[in-house]
Amino acid sequence: MSIRMLRTLIAIADRGTFSAAADAVFVTHAAVSQQMRALEEEWQVAIFNRSTRTPELTPVGRDIVAKAREVVRAYDDILPSVIGNDGLSGRFSLGSAPTALTGLVPLATSILQARYRDLHVALFPGLTTYLIHQVERNSLDAALVSKPPILPRDLVWHQIASEELVLITSQRVDSDDPAEILRTHPFIRFSRDAVVGTIIEGWMQAHDIHVHDSMEMVGLDAISSLVMADLGVSIIPRPCVQVLNPLPLRHFSLAAKDPPTRELGLIHIRDTSKSRAIEELVGAMQRAVVIGKFSPDTITGAS
Repeated sequence: MSIRMLRTLIAIADRGTFSAAADAVFVTHAAVSQQMRALEEEWQVAIFNRSTRTPELTPVGRDIVAKAREVVRAYDDILPSVIGNDGLSGRFSLGSAPTALTGLVPLATSILQARYRDLHVALFPGLTTYLIHQVERNSLDAALVSKPPILPRDLVWHQIASEELVLITSQRVDSDDPAEILRTHPFIRFSRDAVVGTIIEGWMQAHDIHVHDSMEMVGLDAISSLVMADLGVSIIPRPCVQVLNPLPLRHFSLAAKDPPTRELGLIHIRDTSKSRAIEELVGAMQRAVVIGKFSPDTITGAS
């Protein structure tokens, strides 16, 4: 048995097939099959059920994968724990909800990398549910996500910001009554596949607000552009870090007291070899939120 074999086994569990795992660990399909048979022969257990068209993990195999993740994680942590690096150099893979990619994430990443020149942050966009799975599988070091109703027990949550959900309209909408606006204009819905989309849907149902759906989108920029073109109105999270040159839209609070919000936070696995980098990233994100609106010169000054 070797760490390489365990990485291959984990890749099969994460990607579902031997072929996909082969691509992930940069070996041939035949090499993957040979490695897995070698593990089964060494341990004298059936890791895979090969009676199906695509080999599937047996119950014992799933338990072995869980232990393999712990072993690989501990192996990866050997050098950082000895030299005190804790992930402040090299590659750091960061997932992000699309809504944070134009404000918070760029500023926070710039602050972080200005301080740690040898740390290279690779960004991966995705919806919260997808990013949670990627972090659980150790495919991402951390991810900035909307807080889900239930967070897996093996993940740690760091609160970054609370963003108020607001109604946006074009300048051509005359009414100042959010309820009337929602009732009388086409509604551009935030995707219900996103956590923030389900929060918005839940708020409208709780307040018995019925809308005329016209579109369902994911990106904040796309929704804002459609609203700017007077193709409808929408409810979105007000970014905790404003983008440069925001579109001239009208913004309305949905409630004078206790308006709906979505919580943004950074998640990572509990036993991570990148603990120091994550600690610094959380600090950079919280600092970016404080900076909020910024000019092109602020990034340099904030470092």
